[in-house]
Amino acid sequence: MVSFKTAVVGCAAALTGLASADGLNARAKAVGRYWGTAMNPTILGETVANNIAKNNQDFGSYTCENEMKFDALEPQRNVFSYGNADRIVAQAQANGQMMRCHNLVWHNQVPSWVTNGNFDNATLISIMKNHIQNVVTHYKGKCYAWDVVNEALNEDGTYRSSDSVWGRTIGPAYIPIAFAAAAAADPSAKLYYNDYNCDKAGRKSTGAQNLIKMVKAYGAPIHGMGLQGHMTTGQVGSASPLVSNLQAFTALGVDVAYTELDMATPASNPNFNQQAIDYATVVSACKQVSRCVGITAWGFTDAHTWIQNSLPLIWDKNYQKKPDYNSILNAWSA
Repeated sequence: MVSFKTAVVGCAAALTGLASADGLNARAKAVGRYWGTAMNPTILGETVANNIAKNNQDFGSYTCENEMKFDALEPQRNVFSYGNADRIVAQAQANGQMMRCHNLVWHNQVPSWVTNGNFDNATLISIMKNHIQNVVTHYKGKCYAWDVVNEALNEDGTYRSSDSVWGRTIGPAYIPIAFAAAAAADPSAKLYYNDYNCDKAGRKSTGAQNLIKMVKAYGAPIHGMGLQGHMTTGQVGSASPLVSNLQAFTALGVDVAYTELDMATPASNPNFNQQAIDYATVVSACKQVSRCVGITAWGFTDAHTWIQNSLPLIWDKNYQKKPDYNSILNAWSA
């Protein structure tokens, strides 16, 4: 199994002689973590944005925003389309950045040939395993980690069924089956469960902890919990409840990472000072937990965010750094 610190050393090889370099990822690396960003083809096609994204002092890893999801990679049964994802992976490799790959099995962005196929249990398991085997093998050795299963839980911590073709047809057993298939395809990749609204203690966090226990009970490998971290400015609070929640996961013998961090604040009346404080709080929480391996922000510029009418990211729409940037730097170094 390739450890995170081993991967960081490998990615740092291209940085020899840049001891004075600084950035979000450089500061994170100094305390054994990483800072990454979501990426998409739009960013690749914009010179100013992509020049920021290429800076491995700020971004030590990429996560494809949509390009590795089921509908993007297997739009027709057993017909795989890797072009857009391959472009992002190629840029990461060229710049000494890791890939945190996302995701293999989700109830959303599933192609209609799957959702409308009326497949029985055995056939749908075969389809899922075939997808995982093809995709993970295609990127074998290129993905430091995979979000194997994404958002399998309802808000009360129970398993999705009615709105998930996987849960409805196979039941919760699809989850350990997916983890076992991913491990078989790339034994060196770190395998994560990933979900939102698990940042503090509550029914959903407890459900995610039970999911991890369930996967382990089946004998399938699971190495980490991805906390998406879609947060709201002014509602983060102190680091203490974040820390205790992270520790509840690491007590199960897994790593933790913030995987899709952003900090919503309304475009009509943004509070950038509080946003900067809240970003720093999340960094502080990660620093306090030894098995919190890093943070990925769900993008870096407000010019490209999935949240409508919000300014949740670290660079503004004109690609200028907001107060968040120095606040995060200082939090890593505190």
